[in-house]
Amino acid sequence: MARTGHTPRPGATGRKRLLGLVQRISASRAFAKVAPYVVPAVDRTVHRLTRGRVLPAAALLPGVVLTATGAKSGLPRRTPLACMPEEDGTWVLVGSNFGRPGEPAWTGNLLRHPDAEISWRGRDIPVRARLLEGAEREAVWAEVLRFWPPYGMYQARVERRIRIFRLTPRDGHPA
Repeated sequence: MARTGHTPRPGATGRKRLLGLVQRISASRAFAKVAPYVVPAVDRTVHRLTRGRVLPAAALLPGVVLTATGAKSGLPRRTPLACMPEEDGTWVLVGSNFGRPGEPAWTGNLLRHPDAEISWRGRDIPVRARLLEGAEREAVWAEVLRFWPPYGMYQARVERRIRIFRLTPRDGHPA
């Protein structure tokens, strides 16, 4: 047997299979019907009880809790979301709404009030959100699909173009 010099970590194959299974499940229509009610509620509760140290959904994907001003109410709205952290200290949020037809409310909140805050790894960080468009959006969308392939299934199920936002730390706050 030829040796490649690469020794897989114990359990790496099992984790890869589990991730593939989770991706298939999360791309299903049944998941889209149930997840929007269960996942955020569990994430919000555990995040609050652990004072921002634990976000259960982040076991699969990195996650933030976004606090944005409500577009209609003007009140703070807290939403746990998956995110794609970028090397430059910014974050990408995808308004997939689990592949359901309507825009998620948090995207309208950010369009109306782009200054927001995220809880990231137990730290509160003030951010400014920017809707990505044109070539920049297309480049980030390709990265997003590599990061979490089920987003492609979500887009295929809806007629709207899924919104993508980049969050940048503001006021010189480090990420």
